[in-house]
Amino acid sequence: MQKAVIEVKQMKDFNSDVRKEAAEVFVDGYKKELGFFSKDRKKLVDAFQKMLHPEVFYLATLNSEIVGVLACSDNKERGLNIDRNTLKKHFGLVKGNLGYHFMKDDFNKKLPYDDTGYIECVATSVKARGKGVSTALFQHVLYHTAYQRFILEVIDTNKIAYQMYVKLGFIDMERKRERFSSFKGFKERIYMKLEV
Repeated sequence: MQKAVIEVKQMKDFNSDVRKEAAEVFVDGYKKELGFFSKDRKKLVDAFQKMLHPEVFYLATLNSEIVGVLACSDNKERGLNIDRNTLKKHFGLVKGNLGYHFMKDDFNKKLPYDDTGYIECVATSVKARGKGVSTALFQHVLYHTAYQRFILEVIDTNKIAYQMYVKLGFIDMERKRERFSSFKGFKERIYMKLEV
């Protein structure tokens, strides 16, 4: 039996608009974190597909289906642009404003790193987990972009992702205590780096 091949390419290089499919994977991967806004998957997908930047997102396909996403951002472009009006339109005035307040610094703030790839928004669809999708995304970005240095962050409760990053060669750089940790469900952000 032939093993399925995982293919990776930039979102902007697809022949059609695949933001909806990419947003579906993103929403499934961050369901817990996005649950504040809504439990309605369609509503989440509709909102977040408008905020994805195709220039920095890489997508993994398995049998021509998008099953993984990863953004490799830099100090010019981030993976998501958290838009207050989009959030208010889809989730209402209160949740839209609160969500914008909590997410804007994570995604809208310019990165302080020069000539560094900042890995964010990594997610794999439920049915493709454990099949090497995230590893394929990382390997593609690490070896097919011009960056010589990469940084990422992972929350302390995401032990599986942390172990995968260590396996890929990332090392701890810094740990920061999280404000509103009981609301967010984690205590620390772990920043990791890799030089290639």
